[in-house]
Amino acid sequence: MRSLWTAATGMAAQSLNVDVISNNISNVNTTGFKRGRANFQDLMYQQVKSPGSEASSAGTQLPTGIQIGLGVKTAGVDSIFTEGSFQQTTNQFDLTIQGRGFFQIQLPNGDTGYTRDGKFSLDSTGQLVTQNGDLVQPGITIPADAQTVQVSPDGTVSVIQPGAIQSILGQIQIADFINPSGLMHMGSNMFQTSNSSGEAIIGNPAANGLGSIGQGMLEMSNVNMVEEMVNLIAAQRSYEMNSKAIQASDEMLQTANNVRR
Repeated sequence: MRSLWTAATGMAAQSLNVDVISNNISNVNTTGFKRGRANFQDLMYQQVKSPGSEASSAGTQLPTGIQIGLGVKTAGVDSIFTEGSFQQTTNQFDLTIQGRGFFQIQLPNGDTGYTRDGKFSLDSTGQLVTQNGDLVQPGITIPADAQTVQVSPDGTVSVIQPGAIQSILGQIQIADFINPSGLMHMGSNMFQTSNSSGEAIIGNPAANGLGSIGQGMLEMSNVNMVEEMVNLIAAQRSYEMNSKAIQASDEMLQTANNVRR
């Protein structure tokens, strides 16, 4: 029976849907996390009678025909890059991007990663690094005698040193993409480019449509727990209904198998 296999594809699709929702929920407190959304497509149809085919010798045509669907498949999992809420902190090295863009990070293998997680700190040499110790690009080194660090909305980094001397250390540049949803997830709040995302477009914050830098705050996850719980319930019920369809098909086969001549 087709219904056995059709319902099985529905169960597999909803199982993956629950996987995506579970990942969203588990990262509700992950800085800069962007929630995922599973997308589905129906599978090919078996054309028993095609619409518009001849129905009689008089030339009449079938208005609808008979097309039997064979189930569902996962088309993709989108990353939703809506902005998360901002949380004030007391750390002068916590940064956010208010608007479009990603911080550039030099990975240990020399490649460039991209992140919305601005939870930065200093390493032993005074360089600005991520929580994994990867360098923020372009590199910024804070002098040991710096009393305060200031990051302006356009990414300019300056420090106040003894004697009220102000020094400009450099400017943090950010990257943007034509299709951010096409970025590859690497874990550790990091993304890499792919053929789908396109190459990074580098620019100064608060210019040419890029977001501005905020200091002393962090962008939180954009996961909405109420929405995720509703999606989880809907996915669970859909999974149960598909299992019921398999059970009903099995009972029909059992009934047919018990028929006596």
